[in-house]
Amino acid sequence: MVNDSLGHHIGDLLLQGVAQRISSCVRETDTVARLAGDEFVVILPHPAALEDAAIVAKKIVAALAEPFFLEGHEVKTGPSIGIALYPLDAAKDEELLKLADLAMYAAKHQGRNQYRFYADVRPQNANASSPGQ
Repeated sequence: MVNDSLGHHIGDLLLQGVAQRISSCVRETDTVARLAGDEFVVILPHPAALEDAAIVAKKIVAALAEPFFLEGHEVKTGPSIGIALYPLDAAKDEELLKLADLAMYAAKHQGRNQYRFYADVRPQNANASSPGQ
């Protein structure tokens, strides 16, 4: 929407700003990467506890809640974050991304500016074992 209304240059500046804000919410040992379009992935390789993912997600939501001021334009974002955990949800990276995507769509469906764990949106009849096993 930003590219269409304000141009690709402003869209690129927004993506750079989003990347910087997300990066400011994680440790040096964590990874932030842009997958495609306006989707980013954050990898926390050694969380001290499962709650660490929620803490980082809350930080990212708060950081992206602040408007961006880009060459005279105020741009607001509404992040939707999906979280999948290794090896609890899946053991393979492709499966983790797929499950995080499902959780992200659940967050979007519930109004954006929030996060969801895959475990919380998993279908009720899903097998209790990890899909990656």
